[in-house]
Amino acid sequence: MTVPASTELLRLAQDIALEAGELALTRRAEGVHVAASKSSPEDVVTDADRETEALIRRRLAEARPHDGFFGEESEATGGTSGLTWVVDPIDGTVNYLYGIPAWGVSIAVVEGDPDPATWRTLAGAVRNPVAGELFTAAAGRGAFLGKRQLHVPTEVPLSLALLGTGFSYQAARRERQADVVRGLVGQVRDIRRIGSAALDLCSVAAGRLNLYYERGLNPWDLAAGSLIAREAGAKVGAFGDGREGTDLLIAGAPDLYEVFEPILADLFDRFMDEGER
Repeated sequence: MTVPASTELLRLAQDIALEAGELALTRRAEGVHVAASKSSPEDVVTDADRETEALIRRRLAEARPHDGFFGEESEATGGTSGLTWVVDPIDGTVNYLYGIPAWGVSIAVVEGDPDPATWRTLAGAVRNPVAGELFTAAAGRGAFLGKRQLHVPTEVPLSLALLGTGFSYQAARRERQADVVRGLVGQVRDIRRIGSAALDLCSVAAGRLNLYYERGLNPWDLAAGSLIAREAGAKVGAFGDGREGTDLLIAGAPDLYEVFEPILADLFDRFMDEGER
């Protein structure tokens, strides 16, 4: 099948992200119900996560019935078009649960297998309904916050860089990650833990963070945000020439990335278990 233009795919992603964001915002106002836990008691899923993903999946199936679907809260399905929609209906569910206004709807469409190591992301949209913000990007066409094109700041020294990160839901791993943060906090301006990978990556694109790194992300956490950061001029990857993925994601302006990456690698060697490096 012929791959549609990335702008056409982006229009669909952003329209559905806006609708899904309104549904999630309405459900938040009505009161949040925890439906289940996943990897640990702290890692929760709400009824709103499931309802929002069902809406997104339904809208995508109506518009593009031959595409695959890979979401956080429901079974993945393949397609025949070569495209897959990678969806996190509420990225930042713990924030959502507590009423912290840092959560978003993340929708991306990728070409190839739904694997960050090999896919090519064509379009992505991240909606923060509480802030009324919509971040978007289409491959080769730049990244935007609303109608404003985004460009990552360059020539920021590491000592003045605002760094974002996240932590595992597993307590023992969080303690080791805290050792890494302790090794970084004196080398940067400050550190933020916002609680939504999609919004962290959009924050890099918008210059609200200068750097971001995290281990243990899922494909739906990073699919749209990585494209948005890249299209704003960020380098997104891992150690060496590695692609971003579950093992590690690093994002920042290319010059700052090159300074930061070996420092982070050294701290991982010192503090993380061998299987976590």
